[in-house]
Amino acid sequence: MQDVIVIGGSYAGMAAALQLVRARRKVLVIDAGQRRNRFARHSHGFLGQDGIDPARIWAGARQQLLTYPSMRWVEGTASGIAGQRDEFRVILDSGEAFSGRRILLATGVTDQLPDIAGIAGITERWGRTVFHCPYCHGYELDQGRIGVIATGPMSVHQAQLLPEWGEVTFLTNRAVTLDAEQCDDLRKRGVTIEETPVARITGGADVELRDGRVLPFAGLFTATRTEPTSPLAEATGCQLAETPMGRQLMTSDTKETSLPGIFACGDAARAPHSVSLAVGDGAWAGAQLHRSLVWPE
Repeated sequence: MQDVIVIGGSYAGMAAALQLVRARRKVLVIDAGQRRNRFARHSHGFLGQDGIDPARIWAGARQQLLTYPSMRWVEGTASGIAGQRDEFRVILDSGEAFSGRRILLATGVTDQLPDIAGIAGITERWGRTVFHCPYCHGYELDQGRIGVIATGPMSVHQAQLLPEWGEVTFLTNRAVTLDAEQCDDLRKRGVTIEETPVARITGGADVELRDGRVLPFAGLFTATRTEPTSPLAEATGCQLAETPMGRQLMTSDTKETSLPGIFACGDAARAPHSVSLAVGDGAWAGAQLHRSLVWPE
């Protein structure tokens, strides 16, 4: 019997596990090996790790965790959760099963990219020249030309913010209709509005429009819609909420979901998203999980 079974071994899940093993609790991490930022060569904005390959950050953190004797790591995909608080059972695709008193869902999210040819090509533009977070990737564009490809209302916010990092063209791509006030605001910020639909992405980050013009950019941003990577939470009965960025798990201030004894943290349970925010959320979740074990209600 584990004290806590953490489903998802990326930054949030590991941050939570660290708090728990340092409290000498028995922790099992089940990891399917699908970090959200696996496409990016460098991670930025994470204090002490700025510019480091995210795979190195993950590997170093995992190595540190495994030095704790109460820590166990299993590679696999969780397919089911049964039982109740203090008597949970997690089943893997392989058929293997584990018992735990508490569950922490740190399964992350999947980005739903706009349906545009080439946006995830050349292995892979996504995370290399096409991004969603300017705080993570804007500085490296060196104040060059930036394209914002609209996907919905959140894209207007992106286009308003990104002039801090370069010369911006807002490609509405028939995904958003701007009113007069929005147009005036964008133009005051120096944003060029381009209403011709996008045909495809070519080169590093060049946009070919349907009228044949090609607009070169240093980088592209788009507001993706996110969904929990695993269907496990919804299948178990945890409540989800709609946000401007997509669906996420509903949690209390203590990171507990709608089901007693099942907690959630990281991108799947909060917005906005970044490595720093995921680590902080995971650390808080780990402390709250420990408190639930010390003072069970």
